[in-house]
Amino acid sequence: MSAITLSGLRKTFGSGKDSVRAVDGVDLEIADGEFFSLLGPSGSGKTTVLRLIAGFELPTSGRIRLGDQDVTKLAPFRRDVNTVFQDYALFPHLRVFDNVAYGLRVKGVAKAETVARVNEALETVRLTGFGDRRPAQLSGGQRQRVALARALVNRPRVLLLDEPLGALDLKLREQMQVELKAIQAQVGITFVFVTHDQAEALTMSDRVAVFNGGRVEQVDTPSAIYERPATSFVAGFVGTSNLLPSEIAGGIVGQKATFSVRPEKIRLVAADHEADVEEVVADGVVEEISYAGSTSRVSVVLSSGPTMTVLRQNGPVLDGEPTPVPGSRVRLAWGRRHAVRLPVDDFTKIDD
Repeated sequence: MSAITLSGLRKTFGSGKDSVRAVDGVDLEIADGEFFSLLGPSGSGKTTVLRLIAGFELPTSGRIRLGDQDVTKLAPFRRDVNTVFQDYALFPHLRVFDNVAYGLRVKGVAKAETVARVNEALETVRLTGFGDRRPAQLSGGQRQRVALARALVNRPRVLLLDEPLGALDLKLREQMQVELKAIQAQVGITFVFVTHDQAEALTMSDRVAVFNGGRVEQVDTPSAIYERPATSFVAGFVGTSNLLPSEIAGGIVGQKATFSVRPEKIRLVAADHEADVEEVVADGVVEEISYAGSTSRVSVVLSSGPTMTVLRQNGPVLDGEPTPVPGSRVRLAWGRRHAVRLPVDDFTKIDD
């Protein structure tokens, strides 16, 4: 059974000429026990969808089901979900233990059971022994784990996470990504995670829904989203992609269609390198080289016009591999299977 089913979900704010359709006909099924991410830029509709699931907003049209229960018009406290916010929303005057216990006490759970469940929740988020501290005495990552424990202690069917790692620095955010995924696997409940960070979604999720303009552009596993983007928006938003429009691709790939090629799939090869049947080559001039530690991004203006980005490892130079410098002529090569065909009308719409 699906944990969440969204059918024809729409949400419009305002009325008349000033109305804004934030969610425009979203259909989604999220499985029990799945770590599911809603990914997209600001204003794409992902956070509004999360708020609709939580009950903080009511849809203009469409249905929301949790398991076999229609919750479309139910108040938030009648839905078997809990939400973790980016700003943690902890009570600063309460101890960690009391912050986590708050929801149980509101529900009238017996004292002995409350103590046992709070201690279990704190152990789950690796905060055993922190119960007597105040939020101000904790690091950002520890406060985030307290907020997570407070949501988990109620044992919801679904946990909603609204950009919960956005306030953390990069190193701590990467650490919390690993911890969140491990906690989700341990407790086994459905996590619905909202983020605008592509790497975050790819690292943590079982599946990802990519949002754009209130609609879902693609739903798939992280590897499929990255390796086989369904539209030019997905190709450009999730990571970096080189887009070859139809006329250009006709002369390079041999097919008049729009193609996406990831920078790390492209190699710099010797000027006399000949392509085999499984390979594509193109000549150009190095425009710019950007050093980024373990890798460098090489921008190459092709003879046919467009600029392509090549992601090159900064390591030992392979036999026959040219060393690029700005202004030098180079040859690029990539496997035909790494050129992903995209809808031409979709490319034209984005390009315009």
